[in-house]
Amino acid sequence: MDNKTSEESSLPQEAVPQEKPAVGPSPPPNGGTLAWLNVLGSFMLYFNTWGILNTFGAYQTYYESGVLFHSTSSDISWVGSIAAFMLLFVGLFAGPVYDRGYLRTLLLVGTFLVVFGHMMLSLCTEYWQVVLSQGFVVGIGTGCLFVPCVAIIPQYFTTKMGAAMGAAASGSALGGVIYPIVLYRLITQIGFPWAVRVIGFIALGTLLIPITLMRLRVRAMVDPTAFKDPAYLAFVFTSLIAYMGLFVILFYLSYFSEATGITDSALAFYMVPIFNAASVFGRTIPNKLADRFGPFNLLVPAALSSGLLMFCMMAVHSKGAVIVMAILSGFMSGALIGLPPMCLTILTTDKSKLGTRIGMGYAIIALGVLISGPSGGAILRGNGDSLHWHSLWVFGGVPTCVSGLGYAAIRFFKYGPKLNIKA
Repeated sequence: MDNKTSEESSLPQEAVPQEKPAVGPSPPPNGGTLAWLNVLGSFMLYFNTWGILNTFGAYQTYYESGVLFHSTSSDISWVGSIAAFMLLFVGLFAGPVYDRGYLRTLLLVGTFLVVFGHMMLSLCTEYWQVVLSQGFVVGIGTGCLFVPCVAIIPQYFTTKMGAAMGAAASGSALGGVIYPIVLYRLITQIGFPWAVRVIGFIALGTLLIPITLMRLRVRAMVDPTAFKDPAYLAFVFTSLIAYMGLFVILFYLSYFSEATGITDSALAFYMVPIFNAASVFGRTIPNKLADRFGPFNLLVPAALSSGLLMFCMMAVHSKGAVIVMAILSGFMSGALIGLPPMCLTILTTDKSKLGTRIGMGYAIIALGVLISGPSGGAILRGNGDSLHWHSLWVFGGVPTCVSGLGYAAIRFFKYGPKLNIKA
């Protein structure tokens, strides 16, 4: 017995059976080539999701002219509202698909639908055709792409997550600058059909980048407990209210400039690129500062400021004033769109289920977008022939300001009343 024990003790250490450690995903690298390549891929997804959606103000102005078809402002707004609704609502299905590891499938399906939808839009001559192609097909395609562009970054970043998310989210603002200019400049040169086809080809080329570069680090299961989290639920419903007001100025700023005679039709089209150019800074600077001060501490003033700026639109009567309002509103709206994904990230304890939580949350938020455009159009037209712009801006400003108070309440109950707390 003693000899056997002696022999075992003389064996080399590596020969003694050892219990294997649990295998799990490594911590996010917070940098490196692969991490920043995924940020580039996310940038291109934002470019072709929110970037395309941010362009609708230019389409609204063109459709209002009656060249392609004749319809009311409310009906035209349904096109953009359906597209925005689909972008957010499809996340209810795309989130679980993403968390189960099918990133490439979402990218391929989304890319096909975005490009195909634009090609079909180029053939449209009637309102219902535009609703199907631009509202549903392009909308569903962007919905497949939206969850990956938000959920991929927390897999690679923690301490630098705000800066990375801000850099990626700026792609939506850049898309909102480039696509309206392409549409306006090419409509007069080669006509609406080919202008839209060119946009489709740009989308195809830029979407090949995330298909090539983006890679998942971890996979997860569906999170059935998401709607048992009071802070999560409160944040989602507050964001629904915020987006119900915010999209009023996204859809109607360009048309307002032209219809009131403040600008000519050329400058009215450029209101959308000006708005989105300012949004580039609104999506990068606040997100970068959120790493230091916390996203909720910045989201509250951004929401309140966006609402107040819409109230200020009632006093706009000059070219200089409308340009200034486009810049200020663009910056604040950029923060109001760029910061919520970061807030959802910090409200989600298990980051491997982030895609599902984002998808479920934005599916509810999408209802606010669906309400915004058509309701705004109905308020604008009223019962007579005159345009009720003051009523429209009140409709946009009230819910946006209310959302700011809602975000403040969530921040207070989740993190306490002290203002110097990073939250």
